[in-house]
Amino acid sequence: MGKIKVTDCCGGIEGLKVVEPAVFGDERGYFMETYNYRDFAEAGIDCQFVQDNQSASKKGVLRGLHFQINHPQDKLVRVVSGEVFDVAVDLREGSKTFGKWFGIVLSAENKKQFFVPKNFAHGFLVLSDYAEFCYKVTDFYHPNDEGGILWSDEEIGVEWPLPEGMTERDLILSEKDRVHGGFAEYCKSRGIER
Repeated sequence: MGKIKVTDCCGGIEGLKVVEPAVFGDERGYFMETYNYRDFAEAGIDCQFVQDNQSASKKGVLRGLHFQINHPQDKLVRVVSGEVFDVAVDLREGSKTFGKWFGIVLSAENKKQFFVPKNFAHGFLVLSDYAEFCYKVTDFYHPNDEGGILWSDEEIGVEWPLPEGMTERDLILSEKDRVHGGFAEYCKSRGIER
């Protein structure tokens, strides 16, 4: 029914894609296709998604930067309530943008989706009072396969936009997200020379 608009090479990082669905609205509300295999495959996102996830978070919650080590996942993420700043970091060894990041505001209002390929770290920060975050993945969650990089790693240098009235010290993180190693530690653990 509805075609999608896809923007490639976000921030010059090959593989990342911003997806904008066609939205059909009238006085009753709106309708949109959030996923159509044919449209996505035609736009270069030819994946078999195997699991849908949804999380809810309050303002100032930062989740990330996460990845699966041996079972990497392609992700298609979107926000159905509120607003987040969503980030992907290129962890593809040999990529010309290895260690570079791109961020985008996703919201219920803008209805944008963000496609993050395998071998990227991913995270988001909630900017609104409350947000519900949905994502499709191409491999199942493996609890013993979790990896992470410190959200505030200076070498990667993600420029997180702080929610209004908050400082970095006010951000809400899980205990494991507070203690992830930095990018240099990640590279050392993988035997990656830079």
